[in-house]
Amino acid sequence: MLDREESIEQAYFFRVLRERLPENMPLQDLLAQLRQEVLATTKLPMAIDFLLSELKLTGLISSAMKRLAHYFRPFQTYLVSEAENDRSRFDMRVALEVLEKEADYRAKEHTPAGVFLYQFETICRNRLRYDHGLDAVAADPLYDDTWRGWIQTVRRQIGLLDLADMMYVASEHYDTQQARLRRTTEKADRPVLFGEKEGQIALANRRKDPLYLFAALQRHLGYPRVPRGQKFNENRDLVPQLMRRLERIETRLKLMEEEQREGIDITRFYNPKSPPIPPVEWDKEN
Repeated sequence: MLDREESIEQAYFFRVLRERLPENMPLQDLLAQLRQEVLATTKLPMAIDFLLSELKLTGLISSAMKRLAHYFRPFQTYLVSEAENDRSRFDMRVALEVLEKEADYRAKEHTPAGVFLYQFETICRNRLRYDHGLDAVAADPLYDDTWRGWIQTVRRQIGLLDLADMMYVASEHYDTQQARLRRTTEKADRPVLFGEKEGQIALANRRKDPLYLFAALQRHLGYPRVPRGQKFNENRDLVPQLMRRLERIETRLKLMEEEQREGIDITRFYNPKSPPIPPVEWDKEN
């Protein structure tokens, strides 16, 4: 578990790295520059030194993050490795923004339920692999053995059961409903991972899109919102291209009109500074 100042510096590191990537600067230079900006009393400068050396050696930073498992969490390493994968459509800028928001949330008052739902929504929205992703989530030191066992259960049954059903059964609201049906005040002897409000929201979102469940939890309980990738505007350059095509069509129409009337005066296309072309003299004998 990292201290609060480590989470704050990690959030700053991921945010500045994401903002400066579009400047077409080499990643080695960005890491060397950020090495001087982050707080020297934290362990992040030493981690950046190791990332920089591994980047120069292999061209990747996910391998260095994997070897620094005592500092970078497995879910962070998994996101960066998916962004560096050539076959994956997961963008590095989206991965850095996700890591920034997660580190910022951990620097504040956070709960295991909020962190899990944020990580699970990240996997869902970006269409990442559930097996590897949930394994990385379960390896987070934030969760105890009860949470790890439940996350592995979600990993095995995510295609068979809805997340809302599994959350509802693991909530305090489920125990309250069962005790009311049995007309007793005794609750079942089992671990409860989610509170009363989470269970009510999960029950209201059964058999619905899981994104509606995440949105309701964010509205009512203030859980962190997963950043979404910005869509590329394909029509941004469409108007300038149409203007250039219209200008070429207009020029061609003018040339055709001049040719039909009195012919095209090609002398106006000559360069006025160029010397005139001398006339060709023909040899009468030949």
